Amino acid sequence: MAANPTDQAREEGWIATTFERKYYHRDGVFIKRSLRPNEFRVGYRGLHVPRLGKERLKNEAESLQYIRTHTDIPIPRVYCHFEDDKAYYLMMEYIDGVSMSELPEERKAVVRGELDNCITKLKALRSCRLGGPSGIVIPPHRVLLRTEKDVWDLRASTREEYVFCHNDLSQQNIIVDPDTLKIRAIIDWEYAGFFPARFEYAFYNRLGPSEAIDKEVDDSQDLLELLLSHAV
Repeated sequence: MAANPTDQAREEGWIATTFERKYYHRDGVFIKRSLRPNEFRVGYRGLHVPRLGKERLKNEAESLQYIRTHTDIPIPRVYCHFEDDKAYYLMMEYIDGVSMSELPEERKAVVRGELDNCITKLKALRSCRLGGPSGIVIPPHRVLLRTEKDVWDLRASTREEYVFCHNDLSQQNIIVDPDTLKIRAIIDWEYAGFFPARFEYAFYNRLGPSEAIDKEVDDSQDLLELLLSHAV
């Protein structure tokens, strides 16, 4: 994460700033919020305007609350989420541990076994409607890269054919106990929601981003076309 040293002096609990978010940690609470327009940053392509910055955080909060109500999957507890002064805040439980990406390869197999059980529980949650628990549709990041469309009005199905997907299951988003290797929390549910099961790509099987790399099959265009075919 790129950090601005002046931010730390100005805001208590601040730990990092990226092109998308500001992060804070204090007294067992982890906070992430969207950037305000006057905080947007300039990169090598010019001014970076985060896409769906508020909507993704609201969707994450509602997804976490939904998962906690309907499963025993380990996730952070949401304390509150709200908008203030053109920024959206998500305040939740801070989870101690290390990311799966920090473990030696030979120890990751244990984590994958538990993670498979979590995914099975997610797939048991079904809906006839695409998108998050409240109806916000946030396609996976790899799909958003292929389209400028941010608002989705999609037809519902006549049957509960969609399963709940995290849609960003990289090793960095799986927090584990480094001693027992038990999963302490699955984090970063910004892109979560009910989608066809194939949306949940097993990115946790290797290091790297939640999109195709090296010789992996890139499914992003196929997923985009599926969503577009359901547009009202």
